[in-house]
Amino acid sequence: MADAGFLIVGASQAGAQLATSLREFGATCPITLVGAEEHLPYQRPPLSKAYLSGKVEADSLLLRSAAYYAEQGIDVVTGEWIEDIDLAANGGRATSASGRTFDFDGLALTVGGTPRRLPVPGADLGNVFYLRDLADAAALRTALGAAQRVVVVGGGFVGLEAAAVANDLGKDVIVVEALDRLMARVVAPVVSQFYLQAHESRGVRVLLDTGVVGLSGTGTVSSVELSDGSSLAADIVLVGIGLVAHTTLAEQLGLEVAGGIVIDAHARTSRPAVVAAGDCTALRSEDGPLRIESVANAIAQGRAAAATLAGVHDPPVRGSVVLVRPRRHQAPDRRSQLRIRRRRAARRPGEPAVLRALLPGGPAHRHRRDQRAPRLHGRPEDSRG
Repeated sequence: MADAGFLIVGASQAGAQLATSLREFGATCPITLVGAEEHLPYQRPPLSKAYLSGKVEADSLLLRSAAYYAEQGIDVVTGEWIEDIDLAANGGRATSASGRTFDFDGLALTVGGTPRRLPVPGADLGNVFYLRDLADAAALRTALGAAQRVVVVGGGFVGLEAAAVANDLGKDVIVVEALDRLMARVVAPVVSQFYLQAHESRGVRVLLDTGVVGLSGTGTVSSVELSDGSSLAADIVLVGIGLVAHTTLAEQLGLEVAGGIVIDAHARTSRPAVVAAGDCTALRSEDGPLRIESVANAIAQGRAAAATLAGVHDPPVRGSVVLVRPRRHQAPDRRSQLRIRRRRAARRPGEPAVLRALLPGGPAHRHRRDQRAPRLHGRPEDSRG
């Protein structure tokens, strides 16, 4: 390996994991981690939870300290957006928007994504927020202080977490979801029902099967127009309707892209010399490329990508079983909490995991976790077990 070393484009959770895993796997060459933000790599899940509520500040979110990266010989470059990459027979060169260049022998893309924009008239009004990075969270936290009426568009994890925080702060909160249940893309119906009950029991109004057709206001948003012809008064609108993977660099390099940078179980792209990991990727599977947006997946893929670059054996990524704990309203007692138990009976390799979910006041449900799909498939459980 030449002295240029490894270049990791994207100071994300996956990028930070990749850098640290390279050292763990014995890589001794230079490692450069380049990020567009002015911060060292940090945790994103708390942005819609503890940070948004004001319980923690930005410094506590860092994944690693500056001293750690220095000790490990990892050069973290902040505030540089890579906009061009040239690949050579062995390695290549990346160029940032400011004109700075980075030579490399091995390349990793961990560039994440950007929030999907709300495609309706008025979406560019003031006080319409998206939540992806620290700057987004800081702006929303400030605006929440002066707001009373909060409309959250999208009943996914980010939207529900922010709704819970706003509700705890004493705001009037309405969640608008276009589908017929909350978090429909990633969880089974029993889990959707649990979170619906948890939010509604604390005073959050949830509108299902309802779309947003426009936003109105003078300068800043004041009203949300709904698909049923009604409207909602709003001081703040938070949009959480999904993530669009950053694929521009991958497309420039001629990599296969299908909603994300397509990778195999070892984080290799369609050009084996380039690896990718995290929210920007789509894992090749029997059912087609699979997008999985989670910390667990970013860590697993970052480690797999590091193993590939370092030339060592590491278990392949098959599709992470994602157990998420979205921030929600504090349950008054243990009896009101959703309980999910993994069935520990022996199972054949590749057989879906079985989990048992108990919804307060309702029947138990049995679910299977298929590693090829990012959701639980559930049915009511026979009381005989």
